[in-house]
Amino acid sequence: MKIGRVSGMEIHLNNYFLALLGLFFVAGVLGKGLIAFAVVLFHELAHVAVARRLGVQVSDIELLPFGGVSRMGGDIVFDPAKEVYVAVAGPAANLFLTGLGTVLNNHSLWDKDLGLFFLHCNLMVAAFNLLPALPLDGGRVFRAYLARRSGLKKATYLAAWWGQFWGVVITAGGLAGLVMRLSGLDIIITGLFLLYAATREKSLAPYHFIRHLVQKKNELAAAGVLPGEPLVSLDTVRLGHLIQAFLPQRFHLVLLLGHDWQYKGVVSEVQIIEALLAEGVDCPVGKLLNPHV
Repeated sequence: MKIGRVSGMEIHLNNYFLALLGLFFVAGVLGKGLIAFAVVLFHELAHVAVARRLGVQVSDIELLPFGGVSRMGGDIVFDPAKEVYVAVAGPAANLFLTGLGTVLNNHSLWDKDLGLFFLHCNLMVAAFNLLPALPLDGGRVFRAYLARRSGLKKATYLAAWWGQFWGVVITAGGLAGLVMRLSGLDIIITGLFLLYAATREKSLAPYHFIRHLVQKKNELAAAGVLPGEPLVSLDTVRLGHLIQAFLPQRFHLVLLLGHDWQYKGVVSEVQIIEALLAEGVDCPVGKLLNPHV
């Protein structure tokens, strides 16, 4: 549900968040629900502020029970350094609000009960988002760390798997808490949404990876120079297997060896991407040296 526009950017409220606010209303504590809304909004606007500072365009944001999703341009997922800066901005903003709220509480400048809830809410949002699980902020930092070593696709799959794992754990914990009357439906809703969002991130991994490969040629044309990454491969290796070794923000040159371990030639990442799109993932990389065979 669209709730407004700020600086040309649309703000949407996710249906799960609407359900959570409904629970606060039914329980007669809508004021706490509005505090939770404000905390999540501030968290997400911190992401937006840092993203725009780094030159990344943001078209809209969607507020979720545990944070939000900003739809950003500039393919930030392919730039691990930028993704880390943007990701940590949200939890950092919540920790700042925690410090501010502590000062206000200590000087009795607002209602103590709501003030304690404000502190609790900020700490929960910050701690939850620091879990190394996509699509949470900690998961994005985790993916950026892994992507430099194992490539974007594997990093996304692993970080999303942890997101699914934590989604199941939180949902199970919420169900146990509900049965034991220690918690309400909010924990279950959060766990289910994390499971859903992580599964969606995992399904998008191949799409992100192909986009990442296709734009490499444009990156080199724009920058003029990119750091190189040499690889050695047998000429019988399929392109679909070879590209799993490609890393973000590196331009790859692949030295090919034949079955007799003798040097056959070198192919560039651009050649590999063009052959991948034309021939498919099962094409042997050695064919690029003799494309008419």
